[in-house]
Amino acid sequence: SKSNMNKLTLLSESETDRVIEMAWEDRTPFEAIETQFGLNEKDVIELMRREMKTGSFRLWRARMRGRETKHRLKRDKDVTRFKCSQQRAITRNKIAKR
Repeated sequence: SKSNMNKLTLLSESETDRVIEMAWEDRTPFEAIETQFGLNEKDVIELMRREMKTGSFRLWRARMRGRETKHRLKRDKDVTRFKCSQQRAITRNKIAKR
């Protein structure tokens, strides 16, 4: 819809990169992205479709489908961190984009 596209086009390049990074993180729920950037799950999917190569987008969608930690309401109550304790800090977005 138009309002979704307006939200997506208002993001700076660094904000877009951060949303993509958060979307790939297994433990970052869509609700956290919505709180920080005002993008709901549908908006994030649209942004990922627009910004990523088709194959990368398909991999991401397959990975997110059914992943309980991406949806706060489906999470186990013991999951309290956004990132896995084993995950390295990401200093730059290294995800393949168009």
